[in-house]
Amino acid sequence: MVPFSIAGVQMHVPALHSNLDAVLHRLAIVATRFPWVNMVLFSELALCGPVHQQPVQLPGPEEAALQRAAAKHGVWLVPGSVFERSASGQIHNTSSVIAPDGTVVARYRKMVPFLPYEAGITAGTEFCVFDVPSIGRFGLSICYDMWLPETSRSLTALGAEVLLHPVLTGTIDRSVELAIAQATAAQFQCYVFDINGLGPGGFGRSLVVDPSGTVIHQAGGGDETIPVEIDLELVRRRRQRGIHGGLGQPLKSFRDRAFELPVYDRSSEATRYLDTLGGLEMPSKS
Repeated sequence: MVPFSIAGVQMHVPALHSNLDAVLHRLAIVATRFPWVNMVLFSELALCGPVHQQPVQLPGPEEAALQRAAAKHGVWLVPGSVFERSASGQIHNTSSVIAPDGTVVARYRKMVPFLPYEAGITAGTEFCVFDVPSIGRFGLSICYDMWLPETSRSLTALGAEVLLHPVLTGTIDRSVELAIAQATAAQFQCYVFDINGLGPGGFGRSLVVDPSGTVIHQAGGGDETIPVEIDLELVRRRRQRGIHGGLGQPLKSFRDRAFELPVYDRSSEATRYLDTLGGLEMPSKS
């Protein structure tokens, strides 16, 4: 096994000003304290917080600073996400994936904005997987994406063995989100790094789960760095032999199913009930 370690960074995320300098400082600390770490993952919106009045353009000076830092420290860097204004004027919740030489290998736009609360954010339409040479394939999703299991199913069907999942959750459904992250790891036999922020919008409790659904670490509510060495041979064994070395093999069961799923056909009568639920709107007191 080629050693490969990922450090999740749970840190304060401000609401009204750039957090770039703090992210760069924290990255330098991680690289110094844990020099064996190969990849560093920050929370959703770690660079700017949950307010999207000052979106950035990608590529741009903020991303360039992150590229220089990744190259300086020789690490894969997923700096959470930032609000991006596209060339057409739309605003996306976007995460960059930066290689150890400073190259941007992917940009992922959140596909399932947390509507109606994330109003004004345009959904992305493309899944994000990328390869780390000689290690394996990684998938990236952001926060509410994982509440639709089809996103994780698509990433793992594309070969992802690790799901990187930056979040910024400060609501009372965090315990449900943790259950979803743990179930996702077991359901798709993959590592899940579910990294939350602190402060405006987030109260921590980041989670790392192995491909059997076993919790490797759950953070508390303070600043924390979570360095974990992953074993992708374990992912491959679980997918070949089953969870815990011989139990369920759900990826194969899905592949070999004897039925189709009409619910995914928008014109099918199977979705008629969903049309009765009304619009995706902010609840009122009435």
